[in-house]
Amino acid sequence: MENILSIKNLSKKFGGLIAIDNFSIDLERGQIVGIVGDNGAGKSTLIKMISGVYKPSNGEIFFKGNRIDILGPAKRRDLGIEVIYQDLSLADNLNTYVNIFMGREKKKKFLGFIDILDEKYMEEESKKILSMLSISIPSLKEEVALLSGGQRQSIAIARTIYWDAELLIMDEPTAALGVEETGKVYSLIRKLKEEGVTIIIISHNINEIYNVVDRFVILKNGKLISNCKKSKTSIDSVISMIVSGKEA
Repeated sequence: MENILSIKNLSKKFGGLIAIDNFSIDLERGQIVGIVGDNGAGKSTLIKMISGVYKPSNGEIFFKGNRIDILGPAKRRDLGIEVIYQDLSLADNLNTYVNIFMGREKKKKFLGFIDILDEKYMEEESKKILSMLSISIPSLKEEVALLSGGQRQSIAIARTIYWDAELLIMDEPTAALGVEETGKVYSLIRKLKEEGVTIIIISHNINEIYNVVDRFVILKNGKLISNCKKSKTSIDSVISMIVSGKEA
């Protein structure tokens, strides 16, 4: 199967601190990968280098065969790499369709020369992507602050898919959700996998993500401890590797 992401000998130093140490991995298209480890293991630093927020101290990153570690975050989003952080980066005072198009607003001419938002277009396009992903939002004109945590997470996911994400990185996607909404989010993640989207999930909840991921990437003090298929490990083994820093 095609490798969508290849990371070779990646390191990141902050002064004398080595946050990521000689990290290499290949990820296949359409996989769901869980990146796990204790606080300070290097998870956040790693995803920020993949997304372009941090520039590596050493090493290379390739996306669909092309080197990208020299590109900034905006260029990587254009290529199809999207990140959903814990805060979701939604504007609470704006509605669903404006959030989906935020930063990429569709405009039209008023009186032939004045640019205004094409709200009808954005609303109709948002309905299409939400319907495709089986996401139910009561009113797309309602402020997202009034929606549930699961609905807000779904909007953040829909936004990335509308803009053709091929690699989606999710940082603790269900941390603030109840059991029912967590189940809905993971159903949506499985649906994205069926569409060929590669998904990286950062999570502390091994039991929760064990049922959805295809493989685990385990970090300890910035080092890769294991890149193992879920089918060849167990929850207890994953936890043991996180604690011991040794591959089971």
